[in-house]
Amino acid sequence: MKQLYLMRHGETLFNVRRKIQGWCDSPLTDNGINQAKAAGELLKGIPFDHYYSSTAERSCDTLEYAVGQVNYTRLKGLKERNFGIFESESEDLHPRKDGHIDFDGTYPVYYGGETSEEVAIRLRTTLEEIMEKEDHNIVLAVSHAGACMGFMSTVIGRENIHKIRMTNCAILKLTYDNHEFNFVEIMTPDI
Repeated sequence: MKQLYLMRHGETLFNVRRKIQGWCDSPLTDNGINQAKAAGELLKGIPFDHYYSSTAERSCDTLEYAVGQVNYTRLKGLKERNFGIFESESEDLHPRKDGHIDFDGTYPVYYGGETSEEVAIRLRTTLEEIMEKEDHNIVLAVSHAGACMGFMSTVIGRENIHKIRMTNCAILKLTYDNHEFNFVEIMTPDI
C-alpha cells in the first residue's frame, strides 16, 4: 500500500498580515522557517522516494527547510485556490456565512478565480497522477491549506472536513490503493 504525506507550507508574511494568498505569493516568516524545520523532524526516518511541491515559493521553501536539498518536482496542480482580483487583498473581504468565512462559496469565479470544487478536483487529479506512478510508494507533497482541505473533502466528505485543522506545516498522512485515498492521521509540528 502506498503512502502520501501532504503538507501545508509554513507561515508567510501574508498569513501574518491577514492577506488573501492564493496564486500570489509571499515569503516565509522566521516562524514559518522554524515550523518547516520542526515538520522535518516529524518526517525524519521516513524513506520518501519522491518529493513534490506547488510552484509557489512558499511551498518550495517549506519543502527545502523540512527535508534539505533533495530533487523534487514543482507542479501547478498543487497550487492554492485562485481568488482572482481578491488576491493579496485583506481577508476581511471574504464573504461570510454564519459568521465564518465562506470558503465553499463560488464568489471568486465572478472575479477571475476558482470554485472550491474546482480546486478539490484539480488537487485530487494531480495527487492521483502522482500516486499512480509505478515507483511512487512513499511521497511527500507540499501544498496549501485551502487546496489540501478541498482535496480532503473528496476523501472524508465535506461534512467531516471540520475535524481537520490545517495549521501551517501540518502534515496529512494518507494511504493510496486501488485509486482510493484513506486518511490515516494528521501530524502537527509543536511550534
